[in-house]
Amino acid sequence: MAKILVVDDEQSMCDFMEIMLTKEGYSVDKAGSGHEALGKTGSESYDLIIADLMMPEMSGLELLSEVKKTCPNQEFIVMTAFASVDSAIDAMKQGALDYITKPFKVDEIKMVIEKSVNRRKLRTENEFLKKQLKQDFSFDDFIGRSEEIIKLKELAKRISLTDSTILIRGESGTGKDLIAKAIHAASERSTGPFVTINCAALPESLLESELFGYKKGAFTGAVKDKDGLFKVADGGTFFLDEIGNTSPGIQVKLLRVLEDKQITPVGGIKPIGADVRLIAATNANLEEEVKNGRFRSDLFYRLNVIPIQIPPLRERIDDIPLLANYFVAKYCQRAGTETKAISPEAMRVLQDYEWAGNVRELENCIERAVLLARNDTIALSDFPSRIIENRKETIISRDKPETPTLESIEKAYIYYIMSQTQGQKAKAAKILGIDSSTLYRKLKRYRLDDTDAQA
Repeated sequence: MAKILVVDDEQSMCDFMEIMLTKEGYSVDKAGSGHEALGKTGSESYDLIIADLMMPEMSGLELLSEVKKTCPNQEFIVMTAFASVDSAIDAMKQGALDYITKPFKVDEIKMVIEKSVNRRKLRTENEFLKKQLKQDFSFDDFIGRSEEIIKLKELAKRISLTDSTILIRGESGTGKDLIAKAIHAASERSTGPFVTINCAALPESLLESELFGYKKGAFTGAVKDKDGLFKVADGGTFFLDEIGNTSPGIQVKLLRVLEDKQITPVGGIKPIGADVRLIAATNANLEEEVKNGRFRSDLFYRLNVIPIQIPPLRERIDDIPLLANYFVAKYCQRAGTETKAISPEAMRVLQDYEWAGNVRELENCIERAVLLARNDTIALSDFPSRIIENRKETIISRDKPETPTLESIEKAYIYYIMSQTQGQKAKAAKILGIDSSTLYRKLKRYRLDDTDAQA
């Protein structure tokens, strides 16, 4: 129920407005002067204030000015028996939504009030949704406590405060979209739109019109002008997923957006502004694509201003139990059941699995296991056969050292070098021909204990 304050020095007008608006389903307060109205607005919140323009001591315009000082978004309608253009202009300049002359028709004021209340409701909903976006997409939603993920989130938080272009790199399913949403929600553009598109999902002709829009008559079926997603994202963030799949023609246009902040719709000749922050993502090796001539080097350097690398799940095995338990709780809640536990055996197998599909694959497996589990503990048998078979292959490889895998050879060699260097990681990494961060990941992946290696 919308709450309305009626302000008029004529008691009969206040009484009439109260009766009429109450019948329409509104909650109504009355004030006989501007000073009385200010006293009420100091302690109450109103969806709409309707005030007479000509009142003694404090006019409707003076009341409007005072109210706007403390509540800039307050909806306000003025009414007066003196229908003059000048007073209407003054009211509008000071922020009045509308202007009604006395005597007015009941249907007329009903329509004006409904319009005002709906506008207030829409703004309130938009503010709620914007707050909800910040709550729904925060860096806490990117689950992980491994050293790599802690550093990644710290970097993302810092760069969210800038307006620079960001390139997020990582395998499919690692959560590139979650990082992009969190960066937007923490940025100065959080009140603007967050628009996303998967560049690999559309052919070049459709992708171009989706990105940049088109003019009427640009092609068969273009019966009217259409805004592209860059225009829709104006004032906000545009997330281009799988940008490595774009054609040379699209790449040229994207380069212009980054350099000039302008786009030209398909069939158009006049460029239009595009105030967007671009976040791109790819699972491709763009350096290799540039070398092979499939991706423009100038666009790559424009995109690669601030790169973020998301490690694959197999390199952050310490995060697997955390993620698995999170997804169990999520899907148990969705199914309306008590939260289940994952058996120790199943958890060990989950940590040994390679997870080619990364976090997305893990989530899908957990959802399946929650639905199939017959009791309050999720067993290994509740997971897909590929995970169970992986356990068997792991056991067989341990039982048959005469036929070692490439992975077991690498593990043994790293263990040997670490032993020879008495656990000195920098020295070991130099001998192995890899950087220290790669060595750290491999030590964690193979669960090589430093003290054992030094023995």
